[in-house]
Amino acid sequence: MEENFRDSIATVTAEGKRAWIFPKKPSGRYYDYRKLVSYFLLGFLFAAPFVKINGHQFLMFNVLERRFNIFGFPFWPQDFHLFVISMIIGVIFIALFTVAFGRIFCGWICPQTIFMEMIFRRVEYWIDGDRGAQMRLDKAPWTARKIRKRVLKWIIFFIISFLIANVFLAYLISSDTLIRYITDGPMAHLSTMVSLLIFTAVFYFVFAWFREQVCIIACPYGRLQGVLLDDKSIVVAYDHKRGEGENGRKKFRKHEDRDALGHGDCIDCFQCVNVCPTGIDIRNGTQLECVNCTACIDECDHIMESIDRPKGLIRYASEQEITDKKKFRFTTRMKGYTGVLTILIGVLVGMLFLRNEIEANILRLPGQLYERKENNIISNVYTYKLVNKTTKDIDDVNFKLLSHNGTINMVSQDSFQVPAEALAEGTLFIEINNSALNGDKDKLKIGIYSGNELIETTVTQFLAPRSYN
Repeated sequence: MEENFRDSIATVTAEGKRAWIFPKKPSGRYYDYRKLVSYFLLGFLFAAPFVKINGHQFLMFNVLERRFNIFGFPFWPQDFHLFVISMIIGVIFIALFTVAFGRIFCGWICPQTIFMEMIFRRVEYWIDGDRGAQMRLDKAPWTARKIRKRVLKWIIFFIISFLIANVFLAYLISSDTLIRYITDGPMAHLSTMVSLLIFTAVFYFVFAWFREQVCIIACPYGRLQGVLLDDKSIVVAYDHKRGEGENGRKKFRKHEDRDALGHGDCIDCFQCVNVCPTGIDIRNGTQLECVNCTACIDECDHIMESIDRPKGLIRYASEQEITDKKKFRFTTRMKGYTGVLTILIGVLVGMLFLRNEIEANILRLPGQLYERKENNIISNVYTYKLVNKTTKDIDDVNFKLLSHNGTINMVSQDSFQVPAEALAEGTLFIEINNSALNGDKDKLKIGIYSGNELIETTVTQFLAPRSYN
């Protein structure tokens, strides 16, 4: 096998220019399975921002207001540690999946692949035709027919990009806000409209021009797989033992005994190359550009059927299975990833169960010392912030000292309301007799009540004169 293919990528010519890929329209059982998975994920992607559970959007990532909803559970900046653990779990899960099954995420689940292959590419096949028709159209002069096809395709691509941008905006600012903005009209929210058009332009650029370059150049996951994969990982692989035989590949000829001549089952038809969306030759082995889309498996199976040879010349297999006939097994490396993943999931579940529905922070006002009052009373001033993570208003909220005898005086009213999914903040004074204090820095335990019901506790520090005994 020649290794010079590793010195360049299929989408760049020898002169360093872009080599446009015209993949053949795939068909076959794996492609049918991928369509089912893709349409389910597309339905989920487009529906998730508009589905609500207990009044919460199913998925929302409002970075500007630092509010997140994940599977209907609201998360605030105070829950950032949960978000970080969730991201780490996601990374380790992808690492484990890659070690076991290669870049299967890219071919079956990645939004870039799904949008490109199941939406934009299918529109292209509908308008421009299959591989041969697309190549002829690309080389043809700019006639009225070519202009019509190009303009129609570009308009449809722009409309799809605009719809995708709207859905992504619903994830960022909430679906309710998006619908309100649409109802109000674009001129009432011009800055949002400009942002929407920028998103649309980015999606259009990616799917109309940049395409497979995202997977090859921009996405770090392709580089990551090179570190994670080994000869035990199951990938889309060419069975070189069977395909090459003793005397290599040979074009197919009727009534020829290939086995007697020592030739492998590969007939050098290049259909696996023609159908590949990144333009590689899978017969060269696992490569950075391969996204495990299975198009070459389906195409090769079609060819094998037509020449009455067994299917599976290209299939899901590990290098170890092809060379040594060893079946897949759960390696020590995979067990290590699984152990770490199990521990992190356990930690996350525990934190979710311990998560409070109201978050309270009471902090001394920066730069302020204590104040002496009559009858040996020491006073400290504090700011408080209460975050209501529920969908219901919390009424008649008041504070009580639990650890010391003393009083809490609110600057405004003695009790107040914390609106649903909102923040309440203000200022209060805590006054304690100096004789009840144990030192110059006492820890106070404060209860937050709704009426007479204790809903949360918090701890803060109380500053007092230093005592000399």
